[in-house]
Amino acid sequence: MRKILIIGAGQSGLQLGLSLLAEGYQVTLMSARTPEEIRGGWVMSTQAMFHQALQTERAYGLNFWDGEAPAIAGLHVSLSAPPGQRALSVIAPLDDPGQSTDQRVKMAAWLELFEERGGTVHYQGVTTADLDGLTRLGRYDLTVVAAGKSDLVGVFDRDPARSPYTVPQRALAVSYVHGLAPDPRFPAPSVGFNAVPGLGELFVIPGLTRSGPCDILFWEAVPGGPADRWQDRLDPAEQLKLTLDLAQHYTPWVYDRCAEVELTDARATLSGRYTPTVRRPVAELPSGGLILGMADVVISNDPITGQGSNTAAKCAAAYLEAIVRHGDQPFDRAWMERTFEDFWARAGSSVTNWTNAMLAPLPEHVQQILGTAAANPTVARRFANGFSDPSDFDDWLMDPGKTATYLASV
Repeated sequence: MRKILIIGAGQSGLQLGLSLLAEGYQVTLMSARTPEEIRGGWVMSTQAMFHQALQTERAYGLNFWDGEAPAIAGLHVSLSAPPGQRALSVIAPLDDPGQSTDQRVKMAAWLELFEERGGTVHYQGVTTADLDGLTRLGRYDLTVVAAGKSDLVGVFDRDPARSPYTVPQRALAVSYVHGLAPDPRFPAPSVGFNAVPGLGELFVIPGLTRSGPCDILFWEAVPGGPADRWQDRLDPAEQLKLTLDLAQHYTPWVYDRCAEVELTDARATLSGRYTPTVRRPVAELPSGGLILGMADVVISNDPITGQGSNTAAKCAAAYLEAIVRHGDQPFDRAWMERTFEDFWARAGSSVTNWTNAMLAPLPEHVQQILGTAAANPTVARRFANGFSDPSDFDDWLMDPGKTATYLASV
């Protein structure tokens, strides 16, 4: 029986670990926190997931929240120009619903399930020296690093050809709330994407948290701009107040829904900023051992397109397929690099290019798409479903010529 070591207990690490167990592998997972610590901790992300990614979970029976999490029916895109006035509104339905389940709920449950199904968990932080020792001893056939928020990402070299940014492009502030009134233009649960050119974006995401259904208010502020007020970590109540103050000023149609808003719990906020980076997938440790990076260890995009958990789930599915297909052959550098490049070609490059493009001022042809989508349900629906399959954007949204051809056809 082949032995796999996974470092990290997030979306990609746990999904890969659980699916490998189901395929008959012996899997050891290292987690910095216990399920109790995860449940009682701070929120970790916004994690809106769309159909393709959710299907990778369902394939292994990991979809425990399908009946509890609000079924996200679509996107409501609003453009504020000038700030405070809505100039554009696009109602974009999804063919299949999405969902967002608080990772404190999901990862704690998956971690417990991993042990119940026979996986081994070591609850400890892992350093580069620890990894070097583990690979030197040769206990495992393959070591995968899925801890994108740990210092271990530093052992993976930045890929400059795929990393156009060297500084953060947004300041991020997340607040989980109860009491948000429905969107009067799209009353079904939907992701609100409210863009304020030059200042940033306010997202509204229906979700499920420890205390039941909720909404997530998520500001992405252009660094140095008027909405960049998150340089220091704020008290949760202060962060929510600032979130609402900015909404009142720049997106009043969202603020109008917030009369009864309150935080879901005492640790319902998150803030920070990081530089979008693509890293090389294989790292060599001092002893010569090789480790394979996955998900946000190697593809760390800005959350402006809501693709972090989606990419992580798809990466877990792609790596699982490659591991099983490889059989008893050695997991050497060539296999590791090929496994990542296959995933990059299938999913990683499309989502990265699209996300990086969304961080810049919208080009004229994308503005034309949104303007058309406001009145054309076919275009609106295709735009929404691209969040499930971003590779579709390559065929009509990422290139002005292809955009013109597509819009002429509809």
